[in-house]
Amino acid sequence: MMQPDAVTPFDIRAYLAEHPKKRARDAADALGLSEAQLVAAGVGHTATRIAAHPDRLIPAAERLGEVMALTRVASCVHEKVGAYGNYHPGEHAAMTLTEDIDLRIFPSHWVHGFAVETQSEQGPRRSLQVFDAAGDAVHKIHLRGESDHDVWSQIVADLALADQGDRQTVAPRIPVEAPKSRPDKASVLRAEWAKLTDTHQFLRLCARLKMNRLGAYRIAGAPWVRPLDPTASDAMLEAVRDAGIEVMIFVGNRGCIQIHTGQVHNLQPMGPWQNVMDPGFNLHLRRDLVAEMWAVEKPTQRGPAVSVEAFDAQGGLIFQVFGVGKEGRDTRRDWGRIVETLPTREEVPA
Repeated sequence: MMQPDAVTPFDIRAYLAEHPKKRARDAADALGLSEAQLVAAGVGHTATRIAAHPDRLIPAAERLGEVMALTRVASCVHEKVGAYGNYHPGEHAAMTLTEDIDLRIFPSHWVHGFAVETQSEQGPRRSLQVFDAAGDAVHKIHLRGESDHDVWSQIVADLALADQGDRQTVAPRIPVEAPKSRPDKASVLRAEWAKLTDTHQFLRLCARLKMNRLGAYRIAGAPWVRPLDPTASDAMLEAVRDAGIEVMIFVGNRGCIQIHTGQVHNLQPMGPWQNVMDPGFNLHLRRDLVAEMWAVEKPTQRGPAVSVEAFDAQGGLIFQVFGVGKEGRDTRRDWGRIVETLPTREEVPA
C-alpha cells in the first residue's frame, strides 16, 4: 500500500473524476491506497472529517430516519434498510438493535470518520463512513430518498472535527489470523464443546485451548462439525428461499457485525457473485473466494444452535447463517433439515 505522500489528494480527485462509476474500494486498490485515504482526498470538496466513535455517530444516525446500513468484508457485502435506534454503548462492545438494523459494534476499530456528499443526476448522495486504523471500511450509513435530509447539514456540523486535512495516515493492515489448531487437545476440545450452554462460550473455549474458530473446526469432527463443499452457498440460499423460512445472516469485520433476520426471496447470480436482492436486504457474495464451508452445531440451553459458516483462503470468516430461534419464530428445525442436505466435502484441509 502506498504511503499517503506517494500520490497527492489532487491526483486522487483527478483519478476519481476520470472514473466516476468506479467503486471506491476498487479505485483505492487501483491507486494502491486504503479506502480511507481515497475518501480523505475529498475533504473540502466532497467529504468532511467527523467523529468516528459510535457513541457520537450512532445517535446522530438515529436522527436520519430510514437509511441503508452497510457492513462488508473483502468477499461479502451486507446491506440493510431501516432506522437506527435502541443503541447500547459499551467500552469494548456496543450494539444497536431494531427490527431492521441489528449491529454488534467494537468501538476501538472505529478510528476515522467522514461525512461524504457527492452529486448525481438523482440529486445529492450522502453517507457517513467509518474506517479502521488501516483505512479499511468498518461501517457505512447511506441516506435514501426517504431519509431526513433536512438534518444532514446540522449532523455534519455537530460531528465535524477541527482537523480537516485531506491526507490520511494509516497503520499497517493486521493480517487475518491463520487457522490455529491443537491436535493434541482435540479430545479436550470435544469434551468441553459438549458442555457448552451458550454459543458465546465457544470462542472463550478456543482461546483457552490456544486455538481459533477455524482451527477448532478442522479437528473437532462429528457430531459437532461437518466440512461442506465450498460451493454449497448457492444450494443453501436456494433451499432457504424455497422453504420460506427465516434465518439470521451475519457478516462482520473487526469493527462491526451486521445481522439480517428474515427470509430470502430474490437470488440473482451474476458471474462470480451471488446476490440477494430483496426489499430492505441485499447480500453480495463472491462465491469464488469461499475456500471452506462448515456445518457447525453448538449445544445451548435452548437446544442445538446449527450454523453454516464460510471462510476465505486466508482463514477469514465471510459469513455465518443460523436458523431463527426467537419465541414465536422458531425455524431451527427446518433450518437443520436444510443443513443436513448440503453436500459434504470429502477432503478436509490440513
